[in-house]
Order: sequence, then C-alpha cells, then structure tokens
Amino acid sequence: MLAGQRVAKKRHPYQRRRRSVEKGGLGEKRTPVLGAIDVGTNACRLLIAVPEKRDGFGGKNGVLVPRIIDSYTANVRLGESLESTGQITDAALDRTIAALKVCAARLRRRGVTHVKAIATEACRRAANAQDLVKRAEAEAGISLTIVSPEEEAHLAAAGCLQLIGRDFEGALIFDIGGGSTELILVRRETPLKFDIVAWTSVPIGVVKLAERYGGRDLAARSYGAMRTELNRLFAAMKPKLGANLFHPERYHLLGTSGTLTTLAGIKLGLRRYERSRIDGQWLMREEIVKITQSISSRDFAGRAAIPCVGTDRADLILPGCAILDSIMENWPCSTLRVADRGLREGLLIALLRDSEKRILAPAGSPD
Repeated sequence: MLAGQRVAKKRHPYQRRRRSVEKGGLGEKRTPVLGAIDVGTNACRLLIAVPEKRDGFGGKNGVLVPRIIDSYTANVRLGESLESTGQITDAALDRTIAALKVCAARLRRRGVTHVKAIATEACRRAANAQDLVKRAEAEAGISLTIVSPEEEAHLAAAGCLQLIGRDFEGALIFDIGGGSTELILVRRETPLKFDIVAWTSVPIGVVKLAERYGGRDLAARSYGAMRTELNRLFAAMKPKLGANLFHPERYHLLGTSGTLTTLAGIKLGLRRYERSRIDGQWLMREEIVKITQSISSRDFAGRAAIPCVGTDRADLILPGCAILDSIMENWPCSTLRVADRGLREGLLIALLRDSEKRILAPAGSPD
C-alpha cells in the first residue's frame, strides 16, 4: 500500500500538468509526449518529456522547452570486445535488446507520441550493427537509426547550449563517449542564438581505450601510455577546430559524460549521484587536476572504493580522466562546466521543434 501511495504521489504532478495543458495551457490540441533513446557504446539511455511553455529572454512568451517526466539508463556495454573482433557480441546484443524492451514498456506506459532512437559509434564500427537494428524493431518495436559523427556532435551541442555561461562568448563543448569523443566549438551570436563554428569527432572513447589497455583489470600504470597516445591524437585534431578560434579568456570548456559527472560528484563529496547538484556545476582547472591525479594513482579496487565511481565505472573512469586531461592540455582553460545532458536532450529539442507550431497554434486553427 505504501509503495502504491508513493507511485501515485510521484505521478500526480505530471498527470495534473497534462490535464491543464490539454484544457488550454498550450492550446486545445493534444500535447505531444516525447521520447529520446540513445544507444551508446557503453549505455542505453531513455528520456521522456512533455513540452512546457516558459518565458524566454526578456519576458518573451511562447518558448517551449522539454520537461523531463521519466528516465532510464542501463549499462549494456554494447562495445565490449568490439576493438578486437570488429563485431558486437551476442551477449552485448542480448543486453541491449533487453534494455530496449524496458524502454519500449516505459514509452507505452507514458503514452509517448513522438520517438527518436539513435545508435552511435559502436554501431558505426560494428560489422553486424544491422543485427541490432533488426532485433530492436522486431523484439522491442523500436526503430533505431545509426547517426553519423556530425549528427551526433550537433545533437550533443543542442542539448548543452543552455549551460554556456552568460559571461562568456561561447564554449568548447565535448562529449566523452564509449567509442568516440565529439568536440564542438560554439559561439554566442545573440542571447538566445548560438552558432556552431567548428566540430570534430575523435574516434576514441572510454570503452575502446579501456579494452586497448587492459579491460576490466586496467591498471594505474597504464595512465601515462594512454595520455601519450591521446595527446598526439587530440593535437592532430586541433586544426579541425581552427587554430585561433578558441580563446580561453572568452570561452570555457563544457563537458558532458559520465567522467565529468563523476568528477563533479567527487568535488561535492556526494555519497550517491544527485543530478540537481551536478548538472551545471563549475570546476576549476586546479580542482580537476587534483581529482584526476588521485584517480590515476589508484588501481581498480582503489578506484572502485570512491563513492561516485564504484565497481561499475572503476575501469572506465581511468581512460575518461586521460581523455579529459588531454583535452585540457590541447585547449587550456581555467574553467569547465559540467553538463549532465547531451544527446538525449538534443533529440528531445529536435522532436519539440517538429511539433512546436502545432502546440502553439491557437485553439481551433488547422494543423
């Protein structure tokens, strides 16, 4: 009974909000419910949201933003052994399909009307990626699209734009994934408009790097070799972002990934994850260096003992720190902001734009 009461209490604000919206808060039309699924090299993630009207800059009315009503994450490790075999293993396929079935059940329960599901680097590289696409459709009823590196970079940037500091002209947004790392240089044109100046996708991520240097038993002594490889790799990519476009005094770093949220949690001394405290957290370069040095000096058991790391991420946090260190070395900056958002939020924004005209149209107007 108590468990049922808690469920009802959690659902009530959303149900009440949807009724008010349908009665005229955003017009007399059916309000879309949006679903975004990101199947990455390490995790399968779902967000479900409804449009919410908020005042824009200067009190401008009619700005729609996604309001999250449900989320789900499963560490499926889709890219395990991909570095050595070039294929997704049967076990990884099964884990991912199981997670997608959970996503599908949540989509149905929430009455989702618009869905976008994407897969990224692991599926771009795997010879049998279409096996996942076919099984996702047949077994979970989810149409999965394998996106290009450019699409992934743009979606990640769109999901993070709101966290670019007001006192800065722009930011270098980076997304440390399981199989690749996207870097997007964004410049503010107006208070509400940003332009992507340049972008690049580096074909290295935490899962790929961990497997290359020891897998689950990744040792601290591997850190130096990882850094050497990464420094060369990112240095070679710098021209793609423009040699003189990033100004550390006018731009800041804006990072999204499990690595960044973990570092923010360590800084805050959290025993367990709290998104409301982590998303938007500012880190100074000196803080990051201190934390990464502590992590990189420990082997698996020592890393697992850190509350915000645990056994699930004790292997992946080391290559994540190495990638972050290399980014900071190649694009030196004193300030970094942590975003606990990215691809899924970018997908929600894209879905929202598709339906925005219908939502904001006056009652009784044609679709």
